[in-house]
Amino acid sequence: MSAKTIKAVIVDDEKRSRDTLNGLINKFCPEVDIIGFADNYESSLVLIRTQKPQLVFLDIQLNDGNGFQILEQLKPVNFEVIFTTAYDQYAIKAIRYSALDYLLKPVIPDELIDSVKKAQKKINSGQINESVHTLLENLNAVNNESNKIVLSTSEGMFVFKIDDIIRCESDDYYTRFFFSNRQPLLISKTLKQNEELLGDQQFIRPHKSHLININYISQYVKTDGGYILLTDGTKIPVARRKREMISEFLVKL
Repeated sequence: MSAKTIKAVIVDDEKRSRDTLNGLINKFCPEVDIIGFADNYESSLVLIRTQKPQLVFLDIQLNDGNGFQILEQLKPVNFEVIFTTAYDQYAIKAIRYSALDYLLKPVIPDELIDSVKKAQKKINSGQINESVHTLLENLNAVNNESNKIVLSTSEGMFVFKIDDIIRCESDDYYTRFFFSNRQPLLISKTLKQNEELLGDQQFIRPHKSHLININYISQYVKTDGGYILLTDGTKIPVARRKREMISEFLVKL
């Protein structure tokens, strides 16, 4: 039996980028079988519809469109996606919220290997469509902010509104998410990783073990060592070195 178990295509408008990625895949990812290439919006639609790949390496920005428009045209999406890009922080943030993967150019072999392994796992689990649907929904949001997030657990992948997340608490190499409308959920990412994803104007980290949604802050109590009281009654300690920052931040709210 052939070692190649994933049928894939590469969509990129730069021949050098296509050739480089193809070479890296052939060298480091023997389980991937590249069955076609496309260099623009129209040809990519034809390629994907006719070849029906399991995995698409998709450049975000093409000369005549972008990767998100391609996915929009191909809904419902029944293949896994690994985006490739040299820039566009907003797009990367939306991709990460949706639990999809991306590779920054120039592509690093170790990152390629890791992305392919994750893609293969998703292909086998059959949980592709939900992530892509969430991505497109976030990109089309009126306020241009990613308002939903895909969280992976040992049981599967779940989609939540970011506004429903009250707080996150460190649990060794995992993070426990607390919500306003459901039971807590244990996620297989560190609190630092979740801070990188959520740590914008909506979330702050007052303590090494806690990340909180500012919309659920009820009171900042400076006595008893200092703590933040949340609307659900939870008391979140404030680290000594964070007290001044928290005070200044809350004054601006």
